[in-house]
Amino acid sequence: MSTTESHKTTYERSWTDSRDLTKSFLSRIIGTTSFFWYLVAIFTTLFTIGVVGFVLKLYDVGTDSPKNWGYYAALVSFVLTTFQSAPMAAIAPRIAKAHWRRPFSRIAEIFCVAGSINVLFFIPLVWILPGLEDGRRSLWFYGELQNVQYMPQIISTIAILSLSICGLMLVWLSSSPDLAITKNKTTGIRKSLQTRLGSWWIGSSAQWFMLHHRLGILGAFYFMSLVAVHFTFSSDFCMALIPGWIDALFPVTHAHNSLQAGVSIVILTMFIMHKFGGYEKEIELDQFWGMGKLQFALCILWFWFWFSSFIIFWYGAKPAEQSVIELLISGPYLPIFIAVFCLNFLIPLFTMIWNPLRVSILGPTLIAVCVLIGTALDRIRLYVAAYSVSEQAPAHSLQNIPSAMSPSTYDVMIWIGGLSGCILVYLLATKVFPVMNIWEQKELLLYKYHKKFHRTEVLVLGKPE
Repeated sequence: MSTTESHKTTYERSWTDSRDLTKSFLSRIIGTTSFFWYLVAIFTTLFTIGVVGFVLKLYDVGTDSPKNWGYYAALVSFVLTTFQSAPMAAIAPRIAKAHWRRPFSRIAEIFCVAGSINVLFFIPLVWILPGLEDGRRSLWFYGELQNVQYMPQIISTIAILSLSICGLMLVWLSSSPDLAITKNKTTGIRKSLQTRLGSWWIGSSAQWFMLHHRLGILGAFYFMSLVAVHFTFSSDFCMALIPGWIDALFPVTHAHNSLQAGVSIVILTMFIMHKFGGYEKEIELDQFWGMGKLQFALCILWFWFWFSSFIIFWYGAKPAEQSVIELLISGPYLPIFIAVFCLNFLIPLFTMIWNPLRVSILGPTLIAVCVLIGTALDRIRLYVAAYSVSEQAPAHSLQNIPSAMSPSTYDVMIWIGGLSGCILVYLLATKVFPVMNIWEQKELLLYKYHKKFHRTEVLVLGKPE
């Protein structure tokens, strides 16, 4: 076979595969089973329970005592660390031009929609956070200007709003070529939304050029916004509440933990789509293997960030620093810290080093569940401890170490309802934005070339410029 005939055969095969791929995806994306609506009903009910729990807690304890809202602050931080950080699992490999991320890139991007509900969760914390008028330590300068005392609330609100808007723009732009296809196949409210969002797309060369470059720009802005939110939120809503806790690495540690948890929640979602969503041919071992390597590296970095902060406090041994270590590590929250240390570092380290476990589908999924549980416990340890001392008089060190606070019935209801609300929004978003990225899967066919090699035929996979 000549080179011209070989290229012709490859082109015809790619064209046929492209048509078959579009038909296959449309048949699965457009259809909705009764099981989906059962899930929507279940999570709607659980979300309603969370709303009821929040209203009852607000009526019962009010917002005058911040120590009663530590678990609520931990929930907001956990949603920020998981749902709003998950899109980075698609953004980073896209910038690196990795092909293996294509099947799950939309799965990760839809978390932008689910995480946007965290803006509503954040609003009550604006009133719960103690003010600066009593001399509480903060990153922001204050003095004669009266309005400066509200800088933590203002800056954090702007940051989290910017993150949510950037995320919504990212998923909308990425989905536009697919919405232009699916809007003609759906009906009702779904068709109306997809038409409004995707009618501008005509598939011209200028639009494709714009799409590829704007996705990179939006991805970079999303990453910068994510780091900014973690910096302001962790500093003002956690570290500044504990006298004597001055750690320049903590905001970066907080942001890193979000990357670890974001990768984990995407792996768990990939497993659900692979096992129960009908995408076992698209989401294969390569995707879990690639994400497993990222997960392993982030677990090692978890220890590096934690130890870099701990060794300074432990070696310095100042009274204020010893009080912080006793509160967060060696004191009332020691059992939780041990669990976090094992779930976020030890278990992933001593399991992911084995190829049979790492190069599998079930192995990275189980480790992802461990990391998510460990991250939830870590956020409880930090924020509940911080809010439990928020009513102490401003000082350079802790006056006394409060005992560990157990969650109330309201707190359990709020956690269940808050997480259920995020999952509910994600489920509903999948009915508007196709959960599988059709245009990127079709684009991959352009980089595939079947070449004859001795007595067989091999696949040559190119990379974009």
